[in-house]
Amino acid sequence: MKVDFWQLSRDPVEKVVALIAGRVLDGGDRLLVVSKSAEQREAISRALWKAGPESFLANGEANAAGAGDQPILLCDTPEPANSASHVIYADGEYRETDGFARAFLLFDDATVEAARGTWRSLDGKEARERSFFRQDGGKWVKVA
Repeated sequence: MKVDFWQLSRDPVEKVVALIAGRVLDGGDRLLVVSKSAEQREAISRALWKAGPESFLANGEANAAGAGDQPILLCDTPEPANSASHVIYADGEYRETDGFARAFLLFDDATVEAARGTWRSLDGKEARERSFFRQDGGKWVKVA
């Protein structure tokens, strides 16, 4: 599994989730967005519905009817009822899981130490390929 670390500096988490979600869906895959915070999941949902002037990214909560049909599912645990192949940990907390092709850990100044600990814990783990991204003038750049 690929694990991408995305350090948030300029854009809010909901904007970054929408960016990643658009790319995942364009690739024909499904996405699970995990956050313990119901308020954060609601903000992410609003951002996904308003992702672009001519488009939206359909999504729903895991406990709602039809959750398995959603291309983007929002949940407080990494359980992909929608058969997602990609997961975003939007609250800065990595959860060790299997069954995903790719995971995105979004973190900010408040969760940077936990992200560093996660990076170190994955060092040398078989089947875990790590990458690190940060914003450079608004553009996302892979730095490791």
